[in-house]
Amino acid sequence: MTPPVQITDLRKRYGKTVAVDGLSFEVDEGRIVGFLGPNGAGKTTTLRSLLGLIRPTSGEALIEGRPFVEAKEPGRTVGAVLEAGAAHPGRSGRNHLRALALAADLPPGRVDEVLEMVDLTGAAHRRAGGYSLGMKQRLGLAAALLGNPRILVLDEPANGLDPAGMRWLRDLLRSLAAAGHSILISSHVLSEVSAIADDAVVINHGHSVVQAPISELTGGTAGGMRIAGPDVERLAERLRSGGASVEPGTDGSLVVQGLSGEEIGRVVAQSGLVISELSPIARSLEDVFLELTSEA
Repeated sequence: MTPPVQITDLRKRYGKTVAVDGLSFEVDEGRIVGFLGPNGAGKTTTLRSLLGLIRPTSGEALIEGRPFVEAKEPGRTVGAVLEAGAAHPGRSGRNHLRALALAADLPPGRVDEVLEMVDLTGAAHRRAGGYSLGMKQRLGLAAALLGNPRILVLDEPANGLDPAGMRWLRDLLRSLAAAGHSILISSHVLSEVSAIADDAVVINHGHSVVQAPISELTGGTAGGMRIAGPDVERLAERLRSGGASVEPGTDGSLVVQGLSGEEIGRVVAQSGLVISELSPIARSLEDVFLELTSEA
């Protein structure tokens, strides 16, 4: 089955500068993928290649198995937000969307539907030039949603949103994904990506570092094991003698590196000690991101 978004061995050069170097990843149906990388990693170049705004040097960037420029109904296929504030500052939010709907041969009634979806109905008559950055983000998202597209491509959609706006965005995107839409998000707000996305694609210097479910990247025991209970001091001595790294945690707990939960449990059982907690310490997406991009 052809994935909605497929990037294969994508390369883009600007003279001697390599912006994207052999990048490959996919976005599956109904999934939200966070597209992550440091500044200059090639994220914007990749998104522009995917949307047909620039031509790759080599490789492919396909939407539903073909270049986006070949889409028969582009507005119903992909909705994109690459830059907040793309609306003419002298037009009202509603008139901006009406013009886009007319150009895409979409029903005019859809304008009020998307204004309600992004909570801009009350500001629809105001000129877009007077919108805050967060309102401009909402207007851009409304434009992307006009055709009820199967795929969304969003660059920094949380930029300018307050905490309530970020929660609103999270709920909206999760509901769209649950309805089968595929969503690709480029963002530097890693906490929000972690809360919204199913998978992460991390790139650096134009090439892929990893693509994996976020739960897999932040799970496991890479962050160490937390141990609490009445016998943690005696346990610490035994674990250190076995080669583990043991540091004091909060509330009298221990943070242990170098041993799995099973190995620690075996030491506890053999020593006849009493503990009340033995749990893995999950890493944040930020920790994983910094680790991956510093090594790449």
